[in-house]
Amino acid sequence: MTPELSDLIKMVGYVVAGRLVLACLRGAARDFAFATLNVALLYLVFFHRGDPRHAPTFVAYLAWVVFQYAMLRLFAQKGDWKPWLAFFTPILGLILVRYIPQSLSASTSLPFGPYFIGISYLAFRCSHLVVEVRNGTVKMPGLLDYLSFSFFVPTMSVGPINPYSNYRRAFEAEPPSLPVGRSLMRILVGMVKYKFLGSFFFQLTYSNFLLDDHYHPWIDLPIAAIFYYLFLYVNFSGFCDMAIGGAGLIGIPVIENFDNPFAARNMREFWNRWHISLSRYMRDVCFSPLSKYFAGVFGPANINHAISLTIMIVFLLIGAWHGIGWHYLTFGFLNGVGVIATHYYTIGLKRWLGRDGFKAYNANRWIHAAAVTITICYFSFTLFFFANTRVDVVKILSAMR
Repeated sequence: MTPELSDLIKMVGYVVAGRLVLACLRGAARDFAFATLNVALLYLVFFHRGDPRHAPTFVAYLAWVVFQYAMLRLFAQKGDWKPWLAFFTPILGLILVRYIPQSLSASTSLPFGPYFIGISYLAFRCSHLVVEVRNGTVKMPGLLDYLSFSFFVPTMSVGPINPYSNYRRAFEAEPPSLPVGRSLMRILVGMVKYKFLGSFFFQLTYSNFLLDDHYHPWIDLPIAAIFYYLFLYVNFSGFCDMAIGGAGLIGIPVIENFDNPFAARNMREFWNRWHISLSRYMRDVCFSPLSKYFAGVFGPANINHAISLTIMIVFLLIGAWHGIGWHYLTFGFLNGVGVIATHYYTIGLKRWLGRDGFKAYNANRWIHAAAVTITICYFSFTLFFFANTRVDVVKILSAMR
């Protein structure tokens, strides 16, 4: 039996068992069974590969999440600055795993950082839970419920960053109705995107199309840029479709992560349609408090500059969250520039055109088409730095005739 088929059988068994647990059990028995199910499948699918060296990494991962929970219990409902200790604990785990030197793995012969599966998404889910508990949006979870939420397998590796308040709806007295047929169709659509379209578009991305040790005409560069955007979309959204569908089969709602980003007419609207769960997290956790702080520092006359500074900080953080390297920060910086430009451009248009003129401007089909095209091209341009390291950039530009 191939590893892929084995993992598929495990996932099918997990979905069936998860639905039975939610349908048939209540209270502590349900919490224990569902937590055990998620932790066990996480180990079997991602860590148990016939190599006993993976077990210490899994134990360390589990211990760190238990420590996160202890910090949540101790500080999330305290006053003053203490909830920030609980908030930054998951973020600290992400930073340590991302920046631990590779020499540590080599010296201990342990697969360390790379096997902390989904820690970026786990860190943001768990830190957002601290905010929800502090604000009274949700009740303090028990340890078993916290483990189930942290290690919820469908959203473990690539999200979406599903808030605890939404996740918990499945465990209320009357769980939401999630049609099985719709969930199965969602999985099928995701598989077509991920397996078929993703494989097709990947052939014309930077790594396959341009980094082939041959010279290329300049027209190949924008072709690779557009197809990388298409590949990234069908790959990422396809995986999210499968995650949302799989969670739906169990009976757990998961928020949407994409809303037709190709229809966005500017970069601000784009980030309301692309990786929606990340955008909402950064809005709630970073943008709202920072913009209020900078507005107080800059004063009412400079409120737009305060907003722009906040936007740039948020997008630099988004770039750093995606990975280590200056190319990720460059990606974040360029997206911040795009959103800030949209901010000032919108302000200028409203002043120059007035309310009726601005409404007519937005209703113009030709302007709308041009704006959508520019947005697609600009985001594709920013992805050039997301997809390629500095060395790759030099190779690609050197290959252009």
